[in-house]
Amino acid sequence: MASTAWRVELVVPAVAAEPVATALEPLGEALSAFELAPGGDWRLVLHSEDEPDRGRLAAVLALAGLAAGVALPEPEIAREIEVDWMARLADSFPAIRVGRFHLHGSHLPPGPPGKISLLVDAATAFGSGEHQTTRGCLQALDRLGAKGRRRRPLDVGTGTGVLAFAAAKLWRVKVRATDLDAESVRVARANARRNGVAKLVRIDAADGLSPSGWVGRRGHDLVFANILANPLTRMARPIRRALAPGGVAILSGLLARQERQVLAAYRRQGLRLERRIAIDGWHTLVLRR
Repeated sequence: MASTAWRVELVVPAVAAEPVATALEPLGEALSAFELAPGGDWRLVLHSEDEPDRGRLAAVLALAGLAAGVALPEPEIAREIEVDWMARLADSFPAIRVGRFHLHGSHLPPGPPGKISLLVDAATAFGSGEHQTTRGCLQALDRLGAKGRRRRPLDVGTGTGVLAFAAAKLWRVKVRATDLDAESVRVARANARRNGVAKLVRIDAADGLSPSGWVGRRGHDLVFANILANPLTRMARPIRRALAPGGVAILSGLLARQERQVLAAYRRQGLRLERRIAIDGWHTLVLRR
C-alpha cells in the first residue's frame, strides 16, 4: 500500500553503526543499514510514516554518538511521496540464499521445498543475514553439513541467533548460544520461537571472554564465533578448550588483512586451517582441533 512517508539518512563510522541503529529503530517503520566498504562507514536509513520529531531525533542521536565515542553528522531528513511499504521492505531486505539455507524477513514467504528457511527480521540485534560474515558462516555450515552430523554446536556472540537456528534446523539437534548483550539475547529468544526451534536452541547471557562464560561449555563438536578480529584472537584458548578433539570452529567477523593475526592465535592452540571463505573483503575461517 502506498502512502506519504519520511526518510532520515546519515552515514556513521563502523563503531557507531549498532548504537545508532538501536537508537533509530523505534522512531520509524523500517530501518536499513548498509556497509559502504569493508570495515568502513555505514549508511543508515530510517523510513517513517510520520514526520520525525526533530528534537527527539537529535536527542537520541546525541546519546548514540556519546555511547560510541564519536561525533555524528547531522541527518538528512526528506519527505517521500507514494511509498509502497511492502516493496520498500522487499528492496531493503530481500531473501538471501546460501547453499540450502533461505533467509527471509516476515514480509517475504519461506523458501521453496528442499530449502531450510530462516525467518529473521532486521532488529536491534545485528546478524539478520545480509552481512558477508554471516553468509560466510552459512556457506561453511552448508559444506560441513554435507560431511555428516554435528551433535553439540555452540554459537558464541549469537546476535539475532541465525547461525544457531541454521545448525538446529540442519541437524535437528540441541544448540547452545550465548551473547554478552541483553538485547541480543531477548531478540534471539523471540526469533527462536518464530523459527520453531525454541526447544532446540538455548540462549544465555554470557561473556565468552570470561571463565564464567564457558562454565559447562566443553566437548562441543562445532563452535561458531562471528564477532570481531580482536575478540576472536583473545578467545583462541577458550574456544580450543570448548572444542572436543576433532571439533570444528567457524570464525568470522575479520577483514582479509586481519586473518594472519587471528589464524596465528589459533595455530598456537593446535588448531589447523581447513578452509577459507572470502566475500567482499571479509574472511570466514574453518579450523579443526
